[in-house]
Amino acid sequence: MRALVLTGPGKAEVRQVPTPIAGPGQVVVEVARAGVCGTDVELFTGEMSYLHSGVSSYPLRPGHEWSGTVRELGPGVDTAWLDRRVTGDTMIGCGHCRRCVGGRHHVCPERHELGIRDGLAGALAERLVFPAAYLHALPDGVDATAGALVEPAGNAQRCVDAAALSAGERLLVLGTGTIGLLTAMLARARGIEVHLLGQQLEFARSLGFTDVWTRESLPSPPWDAVVDATNAPSMPGLAVELVEPGRRVVYIGLSGTPSTIDTRDAVLKDVTAIGILGASAGLAPAIAAFASGAVDPRPLVAATVSLEEAADVLTGRRPRSAGAGPKVLIDPVRAMSEA
Repeated sequence: MRALVLTGPGKAEVRQVPTPIAGPGQVVVEVARAGVCGTDVELFTGEMSYLHSGVSSYPLRPGHEWSGTVRELGPGVDTAWLDRRVTGDTMIGCGHCRRCVGGRHHVCPERHELGIRDGLAGALAERLVFPAAYLHALPDGVDATAGALVEPAGNAQRCVDAAALSAGERLLVLGTGTIGLLTAMLARARGIEVHLLGQQLEFARSLGFTDVWTRESLPSPPWDAVVDATNAPSMPGLAVELVEPGRRVVYIGLSGTPSTIDTRDAVLKDVTAIGILGASAGLAPAIAAFASGAVDPRPLVAATVSLEEAADVLTGRRPRSAGAGPKVLIDPVRAMSEA
C-alpha cells in the first residue's frame, strides 16, 4: 500500500510499504480522511522535541487525525467492529501502569502516540493498524471529513472543560487556528460568550463570531477564562495578565522556544493554570457535539488533497484551490490528478 514517510528533516515521500496485518486486539482500518496538523509539520521540519529526546525517529510515518472504516479484525476483537466507521485515540497507553489504571493513559510513560512517537505508524496511508480498545465509532451523521476533525475537537473539548465556565460567562481564546476555532465553537454551543484574538479574523467572522480582536483592538472587560491556543512564546504570560483573578488559564499551544510566565502575577491573582495534552477524554463528547449538529467543523477544512500532495502541505504551501479555513485533509486513495 501507499504511505507517506518522513525520511529526515524536510524530506518526505510516498512509498510502497507492507500492507498492515491485524495482530491480537488490533484492527485494520481503511483510511478515508487524515488531517495535517502543526505536530506533523514539526516532525517534518525536525523541530519536534520528541525527535531530540529520542522517543521519535526517522523514518517516521505521520498522521494522528483520521477517520475510516474497519476492514479486518485481529484475534480477540469483537466482530461488531467489522465495517464500522471509526476514528481513534492518538494516545495508546500500556494499560498496566499506575497512570493507565488511574484513567490517565494519555500521560503513560510508555505510551505510543499514533504517527508521532515510535511504535505505531500513522494514518497518512491507505490503511492503518490500530488497537481496537482505542477505537471510537462514528454515527451516521458524522461524515469522513468531520470524523477526521474529532481528534483536534477532542483537544478543544478538553480546553472548554478545563476553563470551567457557565453559560453567559466570558471566554477569551488566543489563536484562530484549528484548535482555537474548535474551542470557540464548542464553547459557544454551551452558551458561553466567546471572544477570539488572532490573525484570521475574517474567517472567524464567517463562522458567526462577532467578538474578534487583534492585540491592539482587544477591549478590557473581565475575562472569566483564557485559552492559549497559539505557538507564540509571549502568549502564555499575556493569558495570565488578562484573566480575572481567581479564574483559569488553559494552555494547549506550544511555542518553538521557551515561554515565560511571571509566577508573581499568577500567585497574586490566584490563577489556576492547566495544561492540555491529548484529546482522550474529549473524544466522545466531541463526537456527540458533531452528531447532534451543535457544532459543524467542516467549514474549517480549506482543501482535501491526495497523499502525493501531503509533502507540499507540510512545507506550508497551501493547495491552489484552498479556501480560507485552517485545515487541510488528505484522501489517501485520491489520485493526484483529481486534487
